[in-house]
Amino acid sequence: MSTDSYAAPDRPIGLTAPSGIDREAHNRLDEAWLAAAWSHPTTRVFVVSGGQALIDDTPDGRTELVMTPSFDAPLTETHRYFLGTDEDGVRYFALQKDSLPGRMDQSARAAGLREAGLLLSPRDAGLLVHAVALENWQRLHRFCSRCGERTVIAAAGHIRRCPACGAEHYPRTDPAVIMLVTDEEDRALLGRQVHWPEGRFSTLAGFVEPGESIEQSVRREVREEVGVSVGDVSYVASQPWPFPSSLMLGFMARATTSAIEVDGEEIHEARWFSRDDLRAAFESGDVLPPYGISIAARLIELWYGKPLPKPGDVV
Repeated sequence: MSTDSYAAPDRPIGLTAPSGIDREAHNRLDEAWLAAAWSHPTTRVFVVSGGQALIDDTPDGRTELVMTPSFDAPLTETHRYFLGTDEDGVRYFALQKDSLPGRMDQSARAAGLREAGLLLSPRDAGLLVHAVALENWQRLHRFCSRCGERTVIAAAGHIRRCPACGAEHYPRTDPAVIMLVTDEEDRALLGRQVHWPEGRFSTLAGFVEPGESIEQSVRREVREEVGVSVGDVSYVASQPWPFPSSLMLGFMARATTSAIEVDGEEIHEARWFSRDDLRAAFESGDVLPPYGISIAARLIELWYGKPLPKPGDVV
């Protein structure tokens, strides 16, 4: 199936816009370069803790990450992660701390990616998603998976080394597929997970298994979750999703069968929707449209033909 027949709304997918940041991976092992970058007066630093950072609203209506010069940053030598350099030569670091610093002006607030990703500029959103992904990995991989020894941080936060056996460990990114399935009548298949509130429907999704192609994963997940067989699979876009360490690979998929049989473990309910069905369900409140930065909403919009309403909007 080609996505050419779909009228894609002119809206970016969250966390995928060019950030303007050069990650400069070649400098991560150069301790002298990193020290000079850290001490430069234009360098900017922000703290990440528990997947959150401080954000603040500016007088002109924008929202920004709260950053400080490096000489004003909280002290830490170990959990200091180099994120990259922007087009003006400004270098950016994230500091992993047990808690976020307080703000004397009380105007800043803590936010995670689900909120901040919608508000921040592509530069700030890109920096935050990088920092959150590193923080998640660092917190969960402190010991060597080969020998069990505690590892040490290297490469400005992008490697953990084992001093006992010499193994090097790198940040994990787990590929996951997320797909909007349509049938021969051009209806969309949406499901409700068992832990979601009544009326919350979205696209199907799942993790890629070892030895499996992403196309095979799309077909397997749809079959397992709702009992529908899928034929053609077309890639749309990807999205970093560090909750805790995924890369979401978005697809449109064409069903070859239409009978639904939910697994009852992950999916509690699944339904086929025409565009009119979905519009009516939005208007009545029977279906809550997905919102936020997830690629799921964009996949549905690609089929729906226009942006989905936010809660409280009139369709």
